[in-house]
Amino acid sequence: QVQVVESGGGLVQPGGSLRLSCTASKIILKGLSMGWYRQAPGKQRDVVATITSDGSTNYANSVKGRFTISRENAKSTVYLHMDNLKPEDTAVYYCKMRERLGHKDYDYWGQGTQVTVSS
Repeated sequence: QVQVVESGGGLVQPGGSLRLSCTASKIILKGLSMGWYRQAPGKQRDVVATITSDGSTNYANSVKGRFTISRENAKSTVYLHMDNLKPEDTAVYYCKMRERLGHKDYDYWGQGTQVTVSS
């Protein structure tokens, strides 16, 4: 079983910056997509950003121009750098990693980290 550890959450002021990181307990040799998701109280879980094994990225419209997703395959790590944070960014953020083993794909989820944007 692969363990996924997230870090970097916390309390920040509007307009501030924060970087989230997520690392798997082992090196993922055939990594596929990685992504960040978030869920605010009373709302559904939404995708924030994804990145493929080739480095292609996609962002939710609400975070375009403010958030940047990146990955280090050798370290099985995915990052989310967040700039110009807004109160509506407040949520629990989850990371997901997908690994191909044989003919099957497996998803590994982190436990979530709280991000609160408030003055």
